[in-house]
Amino acid sequence: MQEQTKITKEKIFELYGDYLLNNGEKPKNVYLFAKENNFEEIEFYHYFSGFEQIEKEILNHLFIKSLELANEVNSSDEIATKEKLLNVYYIFFENLTMNRSLVLSVLGTHKIQNIRILQNLRETHRQLINTLDFKEWEIFEKAKQDIRTFNEKSRQEALWLHLVSAIEFWKKDTSPDFEKTDIFIEKTIDTCFELIDNEPLRKVLDLGKFLWKEKFKMS
Repeated sequence: MQEQTKITKEKIFELYGDYLLNNGEKPKNVYLFAKENNFEEIEFYHYFSGFEQIEKEILNHLFIKSLELANEVNSSDEIATKEKLLNVYYIFFENLTMNRSLVLSVLGTHKIQNIRILQNLRETHRQLINTLDFKEWEIFEKAKQDIRTFNEKSRQEALWLHLVSAIEFWKKDTSPDFEKTDIFIEKTIDTCFELIDNEPLRKVLDLGKFLWKEKFKMS
């Protein structure tokens, strides 16, 4: 009799990812997925209620792992806030690249599909932003008063939209080792604050928040 597969959250990610990449589609149901991988269906539900929950958690899982690695580097008080954030992003995009085929499969080709998939990542990213001391960010020292007093919720929104734009850039990046994505992140992270008192950009942020809320109203 074949020994049963030891199931963990990470193992389900691995098995599900292998299935998606090998078959180009989701498993037909959890029962068959568990049977084919030699574990009991009930073990799946210890971690996820269905395949959609796995897909919503994949990028978030990679981001959390990136945070854990970055924390080892960012523990020093000598590292500025901007560098701490960049360290997280660089490690995160390295993890995305290591799992590129799976991530692209989960994200799909249309931006609108990403909203639901990125829901868990959005919350973890918000928690990260709340831990950062933006008073240390050099750009705030030189900024106009309304930028310095930029409220917490708007800051979260601006940086979230920046991360989403970086993911979209990475999806389309054809440079060796996706080096242009790193350049994009570094060159644009300050820009989202430099332009934040720009009225058209404020409208874009407001529109982004509106579309996000409306998407979940319809879900």
